[in-house]
Amino acid sequence: MTFDPLIAEGFVIASHAFAALAALVLGAVQFAAPKGTLPHRTIGYIWAALMLFIAVGGFWISELQLWGRWSPIHILSVVVIITVPLAVWRAHRHQVTAHKRGMITLYALALVVTGLFTLWPGRVMHEVVFGA
Repeated sequence: MTFDPLIAEGFVIASHAFAALAALVLGAVQFAAPKGTLPHRTIGYIWAALMLFIAVGGFWISELQLWGRWSPIHILSVVVIITVPLAVWRAHRHQVTAHKRGMITLYALALVVTGLFTLWPGRVMHEVVFGA
């Protein structure tokens, strides 16, 4: 594994990917750690900020173009931009079940599923993980 192909893509794509990797790791930590604690809230805010950074940054990435410069992944970016603050708000309102459902859905769809699609042959993350 080498990050050279990713870094060669430039700041926008590299920062997007590194933020996604950080969010993937922090999200896994969140699932394993005790809930409702100060560390959970602190890591949660960092994770939420990373998710918003990833979603907003995604609007500057347009490799897949189906509708002008847009693709279905941009719809996901909009969903993330709406869902992250909503899930955080639900935690503040002590709506634990709704908060948990939102965060798990974000993690699964916006990080795991889309992350698997980045491993498709011909994509830069495929080259990072599996080589040229």
